[in-house]
Amino acid sequence: MTILDIQAYRLRLPDTARPVLDGVDLTVRAGETVALVGESGSGKSLTSRSVLGLLPDGATTGGTVRVNGEDVLTMTPERLRDLRTGTAAMVFQDPRAAINPLRRLGDFLTESVRLNGRLAAAAAAERAAEMLDAVGLPAAVLDRYPGQVSGGMLQRVMIAAALMGDPALILADEPTTALDVTTQAEVVALLGDLQERFGTGLLFVTHDLGLAAAISDRVSVMYAGRIVETGPAEDLFDRPRHPYTAALLASTPRLDAPQGRLAAIEGRPPGLREELTGCPFAPRCPIATELCTEQAPALLSIEAEPGRRTACHHSDRTGEGSADA
Repeated sequence: MTILDIQAYRLRLPDTARPVLDGVDLTVRAGETVALVGESGSGKSLTSRSVLGLLPDGATTGGTVRVNGEDVLTMTPERLRDLRTGTAAMVFQDPRAAINPLRRLGDFLTESVRLNGRLAAAAAAERAAEMLDAVGLPAAVLDRYPGQVSGGMLQRVMIAAALMGDPALILADEPTTALDVTTQAEVVALLGDLQERFGTGLLFVTHDLGLAAAISDRVSVMYAGRIVETGPAEDLFDRPRHPYTAALLASTPRLDAPQGRLAAIEGRPPGLREELTGCPFAPRCPIATELCTEQAPALLSIEAEPGRRTACHHSDRTGEGSADA
């Protein structure tokens, strides 16, 4: 069953020369983890926030963003409120910025289900204690303030809050970025365990390719607001078919990498005030040709590789020169 289905989604902001998100296609099935990866500014977070209808001021949209078959872009404010408190939930990157430091954590956990009438106060407190137990925290945390717990504990509280409405979909927007390496591993393992236990779909936004490989079933790679490659995680990382994916993998630190300077992707991503002609990655691509600068490639299926799609005119040549990209 498909929980999230984004098709041909475009998002444009005022005073920009191009769409921030341009023709995004993305799906998440029940019980599946899909990682959305790419450099900062590629549009990952805006994609995940669009699923909850959290759009910037002045934004105009096109295409569809369906959650459980219902288009978020056409929902009324009341229906959006129901979506955010039940069907889908977000785990934000920085829990200290998402939780009011002047209120007890128990209030934060129970507020949404109480205000929308799902649970009475006593039942909401009982549910909050159950969700804290599910993420490995004692019920005593309900009486604490955010400043009285560690960053790792606070992120677990964020995950517990996301589970309060029994969502079919969890959107995790780089939930481990502000944590140390050990706590990152604990949070990732926790998300995997909870997903298996509750059967939720998970869209995991990250710029960490190693993390994406460890946690995801499928991966979508985003560049300049477009999905440039998607496919099963193992296949995509073993054999990238887009030069951008190959360059990202080549620039990832590895213990077995040869000594010397770490590979980097030369140049910079296009800004929103730059019109795009052809492939947006062409100015940074080691195998780009005149065709790439003139014609934008469509995201097409790859023959003999089930589930793989790439937006590249020369996907059969990917890997040539990528180590130097």
